[in-house]
Amino acid sequence: MKKTLMAGIIAALPSAMFAQTAIDAYSISQSDLRGSARFMSMGGAFTALGGDISTLNQNPAGIGVYRSSDLSVTLDIDMMSSKATAAGMSNTLNKTHVNCNSFGYVGAINLGSGSVMPFFNWGASYSRVASFDRRFSGTFGNLGTSYTNMVADYTTGNGIYPAQMNPTEHYNPYQDAYPDRDYAPWSSILLFNSYAINPTADGANTYKGLYDYNNSTATGDFTVEEKGHIDEYDINFGGNIQNTVFWGIGFGITDIDYKSLTYYSENISRANVPSTDGSTYVSGGEANFGLENYKRIYGSGFNVKAGVILKPINEFRLGIAVHTPTWYNLTYQGSAATDFTYNSSTYPPGKNFSGSSVTDEGYYDEFDWKFQSPWRLMVGAAGVIGGRAIISADYEYRGTQSMRVKDYDGNEWPDITEDIKTYYKATNILRLGAEYRVTPSFSVRAGYSYETSPVTQEAMDGHAKGNPTEATYIYTSGPDDTETLPSFSLDKTTQYITCGLGYRYKNFYADAAFVHRTRKSKYQAFSNYNELAEPHLFVQAPSAEISSNDNSIVLTVGFRF
Repeated sequence: MKKTLMAGIIAALPSAMFAQTAIDAYSISQSDLRGSARFMSMGGAFTALGGDISTLNQNPAGIGVYRSSDLSVTLDIDMMSSKATAAGMSNTLNKTHVNCNSFGYVGAINLGSGSVMPFFNWGASYSRVASFDRRFSGTFGNLGTSYTNMVADYTTGNGIYPAQMNPTEHYNPYQDAYPDRDYAPWSSILLFNSYAINPTADGANTYKGLYDYNNSTATGDFTVEEKGHIDEYDINFGGNIQNTVFWGIGFGITDIDYKSLTYYSENISRANVPSTDGSTYVSGGEANFGLENYKRIYGSGFNVKAGVILKPINEFRLGIAVHTPTWYNLTYQGSAATDFTYNSSTYPPGKNFSGSSVTDEGYYDEFDWKFQSPWRLMVGAAGVIGGRAIISADYEYRGTQSMRVKDYDGNEWPDITEDIKTYYKATNILRLGAEYRVTPSFSVRAGYSYETSPVTQEAMDGHAKGNPTEATYIYTSGPDDTETLPSFSLDKTTQYITCGLGYRYKNFYADAAFVHRTRKSKYQAFSNYNELAEPHLFVQAPSAEISSNDNSIVLTVGFRF
């Protein structure tokens, strides 16, 4: 019979564990349309414009456009709404919070009108580059499989014996390799000690999940809450050459903190449940199984940006900017817990199997690692019409497939690099903006931004190209199989529709913006896979469509002198 770990056995956190994945890499590499109210109201199309504090972390050449010093601060109210739809059933969750989006200072140094470079400028700013805040939940009305079956399948495929997963007074399967055998995956250990995977015979190294493909019916529920941010602190230097060529270079230090808390449960009728002594399984029972996962990734990074703006005539500008990857040093923490209740007519009257289990008796899986985010290239053009109107357009290439994950010593994980190339492709972003000065003091603005999906069609479909029966397995457990979060989201397109107002009075200015963002995503409770232990070759995991419709009200106030 299985046993649970005794309290007090664990003396230290796991060491030398590396569990980062391609999914983790993408989760922390995202960026939003964020900046000053003027920047956001024009869709972020500022690569060729400059003269705004937000250009410090977009095109540093924009600092060269300044002819006076600038001090500003931006606040925003984010009203988030996420709708999950699965099997015709939908559920919507809302959340509102207030942020200080950015603040910064630009100092303009006048070198004299007779100089080749009349202005040399410098600036420092804080910006919230991305917010990870999102919350959604939903129900799968008719499951055709179970997460426990997937774990049973790969536990069988790896030839893991019950003794490797069964903790005893002197053996911790999460930290200790069983004599003459490899470590067992943490998901296998957790589900084995939750009776969610059971040997086909006493002592056998083949297992059954809770779902009986010939008899079971099941429903599922999921809740996902993500929190956190990427903050960036920039210092930039720039200037202009004969008021025709504007240049800039910037150095950014980023601070990242990403957290997720997920819960996934299954209610299965006519299930495979543990036998009375827990040594094998019996059919025809009732199973209620829940899995909770906590994950946190935090750390800091460094990047460099450089750009140029050309103004051949006063009415037209061209801009280009390049961002290096951000090189991160990060820490991962993670843990999981289960709750379960099993019933069967074979049990003694009034008896059932119920309880809970946790990974490594509640201690975090914790380790340090390195990450290289995608590099970025931006080009833009802007025109001035009649001295009162501005129209601008940007294109950005983001090399999402260029992400790299390394261990703490800087050794790249080639398997994860291949996963990144399989799951992700380059993101293409189009930004459009317009401004019209109604009076010398009052302006109106509008903008639009469209981002293509960074996910390959193979990953989105969940099967190999041209072969719908060959699953594309999405790895979420890391190279050492210590992560226990099976679910993931795959982003589709993202669109922003923006508008705003601007007011100038002498040296003071105030800008307001309204920003509407729509992002589509696909959520999966676990990966599609090809069954080994069952006759069902291709298993389609439960999935849901996530639609996030977020609205923001942004206010910037500043002073130029």
